[in-house]
Amino acid sequence: MARDSDYGAFMEKFILQPSSSPNQLPLNGLTFAVKDIFDVDGHVNGFGNPDWARTHSAATSTAPAVLAVLRGGATCVGTTVMDEMAYCIFGENIHYGTPTNPCAPDRVPGGSSSGSAVAVGASLVDFSLGTDTGGSVRVPASFCGIFGFRPSHGVVSTTGVIPMAQSFDTVGWFARDPVILNQVGRVLLQLPVVDPVRPSHIIIPEDCFKLLSIPSDRITKVLVKSIEKLYGGHMVKHASLGDYVMDRVPSLEHFFKGIETQEYNIPSLVALSSAMRLLQRYEFKNNHGEWVSTVKPVLGPGISERVQEALGTREENIDACFSVRSELRAALTDLLGDFGILAIPTVLGLPPKLQTETTTLETFLVRAFSLLSIAGLSGFCQVLSLSLSLSLYLTHTHTHTHRAGAFSFSSLITIKYNLLLLKMVNLQMIYNKP
Repeated sequence: MARDSDYGAFMEKFILQPSSSPNQLPLNGLTFAVKDIFDVDGHVNGFGNPDWARTHSAATSTAPAVLAVLRGGATCVGTTVMDEMAYCIFGENIHYGTPTNPCAPDRVPGGSSSGSAVAVGASLVDFSLGTDTGGSVRVPASFCGIFGFRPSHGVVSTTGVIPMAQSFDTVGWFARDPVILNQVGRVLLQLPVVDPVRPSHIIIPEDCFKLLSIPSDRITKVLVKSIEKLYGGHMVKHASLGDYVMDRVPSLEHFFKGIETQEYNIPSLVALSSAMRLLQRYEFKNNHGEWVSTVKPVLGPGISERVQEALGTREENIDACFSVRSELRAALTDLLGDFGILAIPTVLGLPPKLQTETTTLETFLVRAFSLLSIAGLSGFCQVLSLSLSLSLYLTHTHTHTHRAGAFSFSSLITIKYNLLLLKMVNLQMIYNKP
């Protein structure tokens, strides 16, 4: 495999043509790649690890999400590298190599959907499919400077996708162009063409932006000016998300042990992260603990330790995790009202350097999850773009209407073209559509 020419993004290259005549289809003429976690008929689904590939047979059917975009007129050109067992957000793989970040070759590409993000960022395909459990679409899209979409939990079928933790697993996608992101989303989400919906208000939680490694006002001032330009200054509301979550999610009391109030964290959001990661470990153990114990696969640094921690997880506080999820969803729905938006950062700083020490990466991961866990536990969507580091949430009230989906896509495109003029990086939008 010529890894230099494809940035190390691909596991296997092959061609899957559209399953029907592509003429007049929405994805006609577009190429895509899929993460090595999706079933593709006749190919081994490798889950990022050679021991997994060695002990599993080729798939006998293709995942519905892959079939959907094939039926939409797109052509698949192969499968992409991922973090082992989807258990990391950095994108380094000791077995197959680390895909080269096209924006910053000396830094990690982000994971676990690393190859899918790199293939898009390096213009090797028009779009790609990945999965997001704890940040595996959002982080690599951010690090590689492209658009990424993590849909609300359960809206896109995960059949034919190896589970990591079913309470959080989602099928997401990447694109360089927001118009293509829109087209792919309409196919996967089965959205009709309807008029866009105007947001009712946009909340900026100042405490979340203060976590950034750059002065927060560099982002918030640009954000406020852009909102004023698009919708008017009356749309902007300010809040402390940490205080709000502390007051409205009482079951978090089970997860505050050992958390200290420090300048670089928000205790209630760190507790959210603890709850999410506990449930993630528990479900990973149920899914793969027997295989790991039997096969004893060779796993890379960091991942090996996380897998072993997962295998030791007990049922204590699992019920509390589900309570936290329900309370958080209700709290955010109340906060946002009809078509409200919550803007938060995606990640807190630059991608780590390649081969950064494991302990340093773990510190980065813990801080990152304090923000990433909001979408994971609430089940809300999160859209990322290359303009400005923020996230937008839409109220849960409209989860069974098509208006929510139309709002998100049209707003993504509109905000992208306005904010690109400001030379910022990494826009994310989180909204809620099932």
